[in-house]
Amino acid sequence: MFTHLLRTTRAMALSAAIGTAIGAMANAQTPAQPPQAPQPAAAAQPQQADVPVRAVVLFSSGVGYFEHFGTVHGDGSTELRFKTAQINDILKSLVLQDLDGGQVSTVTYPSQDPISKILKSFQVDITNNPPLADLLNQLRGARLSVTAQAEKLTGTILGVETRRKPVEKGEPVQVAVLNLLTGASIRSIELETINSLVLEDPQLQEELNKALAALAQARDQDKKPVTINFRGEGERRVRIGYVVETPIWKTSYRLIMDDQQGGKLQGWAIVENQTDSDWNNVQLSLVSGRPISFIMDLYQPLYVPRPVVEPELWASLRPPTHEGAIAQDKRAEPLAVAGAPARRARGGAVGAGQPPAAAAAPQLALESADRTAEQLGRPMDVMASVQSVASAAQIGELFQYTVGNVTLPRQKSAMLPIIADNIEVERVSIYNSSVLPRHPLNGARIRNTTDKHLLQGPITVLDAGNYAGDARIENLPPGQERLLSYGIDLQMLVDSTQNRSETAILTGKIVKGVLYLSRRHLATQEYLANNKSDRDKTLIIEHPIRQGWKLVDTEKPIETTQTLYRFKGTVGAGKASKLVVKEEIVQGETIAILPAEIEQLLFYARNGQIPKEVRDAIGKAVELKQALAETERQIAEHEQRINAITQEQGRIRENMKTVDRNSQYYNRLLTKLNEQESQIEKLQSEREQLEQKRNAQRKELEDYLAGLDIG
Repeated sequence: MFTHLLRTTRAMALSAAIGTAIGAMANAQTPAQPPQAPQPAAAAQPQQADVPVRAVVLFSSGVGYFEHFGTVHGDGSTELRFKTAQINDILKSLVLQDLDGGQVSTVTYPSQDPISKILKSFQVDITNNPPLADLLNQLRGARLSVTAQAEKLTGTILGVETRRKPVEKGEPVQVAVLNLLTGASIRSIELETINSLVLEDPQLQEELNKALAALAQARDQDKKPVTINFRGEGERRVRIGYVVETPIWKTSYRLIMDDQQGGKLQGWAIVENQTDSDWNNVQLSLVSGRPISFIMDLYQPLYVPRPVVEPELWASLRPPTHEGAIAQDKRAEPLAVAGAPARRARGGAVGAGQPPAAAAAPQLALESADRTAEQLGRPMDVMASVQSVASAAQIGELFQYTVGNVTLPRQKSAMLPIIADNIEVERVSIYNSSVLPRHPLNGARIRNTTDKHLLQGPITVLDAGNYAGDARIENLPPGQERLLSYGIDLQMLVDSTQNRSETAILTGKIVKGVLYLSRRHLATQEYLANNKSDRDKTLIIEHPIRQGWKLVDTEKPIETTQTLYRFKGTVGAGKASKLVVKEEIVQGETIAILPAEIEQLLFYARNGQIPKEVRDAIGKAVELKQALAETERQIAEHEQRINAITQEQGRIRENMKTVDRNSQYYNRLLTKLNEQESQIEKLQSEREQLEQKRNAQRKELEDYLAGLDIG
């Protein structure tokens, strides 16, 4: 029935959770009474009924569904009070049902307009706290009954004026005088002599009362009454539901580890009633789901800005109208407990200082004190007196705990036991070099064998009855496992400083003048664990995952996360154990042979990891490159010699300008210049031949490399 009611307003998962939560409550209600005989018309105001909250569903996303269940009589109403910030949620999510044939009428709530604007909307304006004279001036023309000096007058208010009234001593004083039209006469009455005023106009009286009520309500801006009106006959059952923002419900756990009794888990739900309604015997459901919820401002009045159109002065034009269109190394020390001898010693000292009558304590009291000391010397059995008060159920993708008959006053919080089950626990030491470089952490590996969804929260760990540390747990569905760490294991040392890296070429091939190489990088990490305790320990080592690297010649990890490998082993008491983790990555490298350095190619030509045919091809390419390089060297040498001779010729020509043409020295310079010209011509000819040879060698090298496809 409830699911059908909310089918068009709530998501499927939310409806299912709420339906489960309040199903038992609805079935337990008194059956519908037969309709009573129609009653005569009652008073104009509907009767106020109290419809208390009966079911609460809290979600871990910060919202809560509340359902009220009760009865109304005839044309009745009920009033619920909410904080101003909750009104938007009420307007968005309120659902109503009259179970016995009645109808939902209107839902009224205070306006969000400023109080000054609200007060100005009444016929009687009390915005500025007007004095009586100003208030009566606003009521000019209204009928009024006045009692003044034992005289009662009834008439129409003409107005209030100020007159000067003489006094025995000093200047005259100003007094306010009410002018009242009574029949054919006007009576003037000083306001200070009036004992009472009664408005004869019921409409004005009602307006004044409404204005005063609005003013009183404005003083409590954080509380808004929402009045829900129902129409019908006789006594009828009604349901009211809505979703509002609530504090998220939280969980905290107690993990009890004991070698003899095994592991036990105790879970508490922390809930807060921050509403303005007491929860009396409500059915409380705690849902570990996150339905999409948002806030939309439906409470604030919205006004559409309209243009101001000035009419033409010379014509009585009006604005035109148009036809309208169709319209998400130290373990945690145990708490200090006083032993029996200390307790008795303190008790004896107190008894010695008391009067004889008090010192003669009954034997029963001494025996009780001994039993108390004996109990304090034992570990507390924290599970003995705590039982889960919640039933658990899976609802689609959500999980909920349901607790019946919860009583929680408004603005109070409570802890409710929701889990008290055995759980599979294994003691471990957890090492991660990025957390602590020398010591692992004391921890536990738990498997959720409770068949209940464990919501994230803190865990207090008790080992053999003593406090061992605190841990945190993420959401843990049934059947899954998690690691917890709650302290530093000072009884074990881990050395992770031994590591090395190696690089080797695996193979190579040549395709169209490009040498493709495969390199293998091998990284080795050693973990040396030294157990100094007197018992064997299970050690879990967390090793970081590097993108692209793979494990080789290494024990298989017990599990792999997105960022870690986890290796598990046992370290004997007083012994040391070593774990070696090897990882490799194969990376490719490409080298263009034509522009490559000859020394680099010679290195690969002599590398035994590369196939022989590839090395031979590289060797021939090196020979061709060397021949080409030699030719280019010769060309460069010829260029150098030509440049040197050209510079020498420039010097000779400068000297010849300063020497007599008929002199022997001039002839000598001319002869040398001719010889140099011959040398340049010879060198240029040889250079051209070398360039042709170079071009041929380059083409031979390029053709050779282009035709290579080896590997």
